[in-house]
Amino acid sequence: QVQLVESGGGLVQPGGSLRLSCAASGRTSNIVTMGWFRQAPGKEREFVARISWSGTVTYYADSVKGRFTTSRDNAKNTVYLQLNSLKPEDTAVYFCAGSRAGHYNGYDYWGQGTQVTVSS
Repeated sequence: QVQLVESGGGLVQPGGSLRLSCAASGRTSNIVTMGWFRQAPGKEREFVARISWSGTVTYYADSVKGRFTTSRDNAKNTVYLQLNSLKPEDTAVYFCAGSRAGHYNGYDYWGQGTQVTVSS
């Protein structure tokens, strides 16, 4: 099994920045892709970004492209999501997830989520 623990959420003003972390433990050798998702109140969960477990391939949703960056620290088994130029519509619970068979085959492991609130 794999355990994922997110941290780094909080309250930030529009235009501000946050960095979310997702620490993975357990059988991380099973993971090929890590993804970031978010869910705002009353809305469906949506894809934000993904990164290969090697950290060499990344992909972003159009809504965050150019503002968010995902990266990975191999030594720490941790994936990061840097959120810049935040907007009120970025307010959501952010989740990290791990996939054993790639993004298009779904995600097998999920963290508990961390709240990001963008408000003045």
